[in-house]
Amino acid sequence: MRETAWVPAAIALLTGRPCLAELWNAVILSEVAASGQYLHFTSLHLDRNVFDVTLFGHQFGLKWYSLAYIAGILIGWWYLLKLLAQPAAPMARRHADDMVFYATIGIILGGRIGYILFYAPEMLGDPLKVLALWDGGMSFHGGALGVSLAIFYLARRNGLDWLRIHDYVACCAPFGLFFGRLANFVNGELWGRPTDVPWAIVFPHTVAGGFDPPRHPSQLYEAGLEGIVLGLVLWFFFWRTRARYQPGKLVGIFLLGYGLCRYFVEFFREADIQYLHNPILGTPGLHMGQLLTFPMILGGLYLIATAKKREGHREPFVDQPAT
Repeated sequence: MRETAWVPAAIALLTGRPCLAELWNAVILSEVAASGQYLHFTSLHLDRNVFDVTLFGHQFGLKWYSLAYIAGILIGWWYLLKLLAQPAAPMARRHADDMVFYATIGIILGGRIGYILFYAPEMLGDPLKVLALWDGGMSFHGGALGVSLAIFYLARRNGLDWLRIHDYVACCAPFGLFFGRLANFVNGELWGRPTDVPWAIVFPHTVAGGFDPPRHPSQLYEAGLEGIVLGLVLWFFFWRTRARYQPGKLVGIFLLGYGLCRYFVEFFREADIQYLHNPILGTPGLHMGQLLTFPMILGGLYLIATAKKREGHREPFVDQPAT
């Protein structure tokens, strides 16, 4: 297959139409996939639902994606309490319990609204689809904004330092990102671009009316980078440096790290179906997911660069009995 790698380049050069080169690659990769050289996703026998039950003639099921949200929130809650047990915590245990409740609402509402605004604005014309969360459609960037609003509300209501709370919550976010991307893989969605790497996977129904080419398992790339790698980086800075004494530094590291990881992985990920043929948003480097990382990267750099100046202005938290 690699011996024919010059063909798409020649097609693009002679015709001036890179799309024909991509079509050639898709055809060749599809033929290779059909030969059985690559792992087929269907051979993994994964199901979107953990289990299904039938009640009163209606079928209900627990989806892995829902379980990923639950696991991310609960484990993040547990880890947040571990962080708050260390000196100079920005809030008490009772605040953390409230924080989890507000954050859960922020994740759901923000994630859904963000998805509609960034990826599916046509849903605004059908309110019932907006409410159909079980059909999928959540945006990380919208969820992150929702959590930030929840933190602002909690801090204002209790007289807490909102930026320091962001620092602690940011350290917990990689758990949810990790489980969420694994759920994307189990669902066989948000797959990568066609490729011939040895670990490529043939996902079903990725090409209308044709053979499915082997693709990057980009969901697993994101789980590894946004979940494991970013989580370890934040762990190091919290437990092995004075970052938690410099308001804004940890959340800045999270914003910068996530932005860079997401921007990088998007080069291996297929553009969202609604933007796949868009001359701008369908171009690697300009995917919607990549454009949305720019404010995160810039904001992260600013917070990191200015964190040292805020160290001396950190307000110690003194817990007061609940009234």
